[in-house]
Amino acid sequence: MSDTELMLRSTRVITPEGTRAASVAVAAGTITAVLPYDAPVPEGARLEDLGDDVLLPGLVDTHVHVNDPGRTEWEGFWTATRAAAAGGITTLVDMPLNSLPPTTTVAHLRTKQQVAADKAHIDVGFWGGALPDNVKDLRPLHEAGVFGFKAFLSPSGVDEFPHLERDPLARSMAEIAAFDGLLIVHAEDPHLLSSAPQQGGPRYADFLASRPRDAEDTAIAQLITEAKALHARVHVLHLSSSDALPLIAEAKAEGVRLTVETCPHYLTLTAEEVPDGASEFKCCPPIRESANQDLLWQALADGTIDCVVTDHSPSTADLKTDDFATAWGGISGLQLSLAAVWTEARKRGHGLEDVVRWMSTRTAELVGLDTRKGAIAAGHDADFAVLAPDETFTVDPAGLQHRNHVTAYAGRTLHGVVKSTWLRGQRIVADGEFTEPKGRLLTRHP
Repeated sequence: MSDTELMLRSTRVITPEGTRAASVAVAAGTITAVLPYDAPVPEGARLEDLGDDVLLPGLVDTHVHVNDPGRTEWEGFWTATRAAAAGGITTLVDMPLNSLPPTTTVAHLRTKQQVAADKAHIDVGFWGGALPDNVKDLRPLHEAGVFGFKAFLSPSGVDEFPHLERDPLARSMAEIAAFDGLLIVHAEDPHLLSSAPQQGGPRYADFLASRPRDAEDTAIAQLITEAKALHARVHVLHLSSSDALPLIAEAKAEGVRLTVETCPHYLTLTAEEVPDGASEFKCCPPIRESANQDLLWQALADGTIDCVVTDHSPSTADLKTDDFATAWGGISGLQLSLAAVWTEARKRGHGLEDVVRWMSTRTAELVGLDTRKGAIAAGHDADFAVLAPDETFTVDPAGLQHRNHVTAYAGRTLHGVVKSTWLRGQRIVADGEFTEPKGRLLTRHP
């Protein structure tokens, strides 16, 4: 303990063994020990007494669209990582599309890493992309350190990232399975989407009808069939349809290497409350009805759904028109995800330990960062969020750190105020004040 530089002390520290009063010792950016609450402070170490505020591991958000470079008017590494830090997120993994170029070759990955290097307030990793014509690039991207590969089964919304039909999907999955990589998939069946009623206009009910549940269910069934045949690792992105849950549970019970995420907006917002014309609520797949939401919560509780991520997908305000057919689909949630999920979780009888499991521990496991991230335990990075779980705030879009202040949570009162966020033992934000960027670029390699 003689090398301890910092001790953080709280009456409520969330550890893998549960919540307890403890002192957490830190040296050289790493947790060296979780000690009894009244452990003596080593000579030369600094004590941060957090009182009754909760010390939890920094969140790991594995689904973020930073859009940088190329569409930086939508978002960027500087603003996205500030928003993440303000919300208690200390690690994010950036999606391969909406930036120009997309992360579909090693050269494109290097471009994105170069742009991010001096702008990241938190640690940042990268997904690669699987396109119909880049099977040859998948292994080189894997070897360059991407955490896996994203594919769409339906049009992505941007021309430079086309979706995979059945045969290209099988080829990409076979190649990724050959090096035991991870394929993450936007699972909506394009044929069922195209046959659904497409009326357009401001009515949310019409938009909801245009993205039916069976489009998700059918695409997920296809994924499971392919994954089972190839013994491939497959992750279903942003699940919104509760109808797919029995199929997912059955596949997991059979040993299919399948994981599933959902998002704060599916867990906290409902179709019944979306005003017509309010395209800040538009995302694909869509926010569904309250009865559907109840089943998603049950699936989180029983482990059918593994984790919760933001799918932070911002755009400029002008793209959020009042026509749901043409408005950009995406919800900005980085800064608010912890508070939004905690607000609803506490109503439903869940504790902060559950939230940490869904938003930090399991997301770190998904991308293979669980030896360093996602837990307050010796040997892990000293990444923390300090939370006042009973304090509330009302969401003011002007107070958000992401570039465009459009949010589906405007005016909502949420529980859980992030008092400070720490990255490798350094406080990077406290009471709205930020340090200069201290984030590192992460790769899949240990």
